Amino acid sequence: MKKALQWWHSRQSMRLFREAESIRDGLLQESFIIRRDLEILSRDNVEIPQEYLMKIDGWHQSLVKLSDRLFPECLPHHLPLAIEFLLVKWLESYPHVKFDILLPTSWPVEEAECSLVILTALDESLRIAMSHNSEPTLIYIRLQLQTNINTLVINICYDNIVLICHSFLTEVFHLGESFKLLTSGQYFFQIKKHSISYSFCWESISLHL
Repeated sequence: MKKALQWWHSRQSMRLFREAESIRDGLLQESFIIRRDLEILSRDNVEIPQEYLMKIDGWHQSLVKLSDRLFPECLPHHLPLAIEFLLVKWLESYPHVKFDILLPTSWPVEEAECSLVILTALDESLRIAMSHNSEPTLIYIRLQLQTNINTLVINICYDNIVLICHSFLTEVFHLGESFKLLTSGQYFFQIKKHSISYSFCWESISLHL
């Protein structure tokens, strides 16, 4: 079962990677060419409505965000940077929450499939916590590289007492089991009166490019 799930995840990761690359190499390049052609026409005294240029720019940015949601461009080479990009949307969505983020400036190149699991685990951890409790006051996120073991620690603090319900515990359990199966790593979860903590640990296997 474990090997089957890892195989399935690997296949899905590659599919997302190819779709994201197709957008970057195809639609993004085409939108850039269209934007450039419109600018050339404008310089040649052909009147181009400003709204057209704005729509092209908006379309281009939407494609960039879509490709990064499918598979961040930096993910295969730099996990901390991919995490930083992911957290931008959380910072924008929760401006009143303080984020304390510590990410290494350098990171070994690892298998993209494993890095995608880590990124997804972080995103799902925050989603589960936000959906079952009131808005937190502080979120600590730490990515650490220690000899042969990598660790991602997420600590979410609240002013109110943490709510515990069956659906919350079920989602937390499924998240941990999925992580362990797909990475052969370890997962720890702790609930305190005013905080919840996730710890994801996995073996560091550097790829030599």
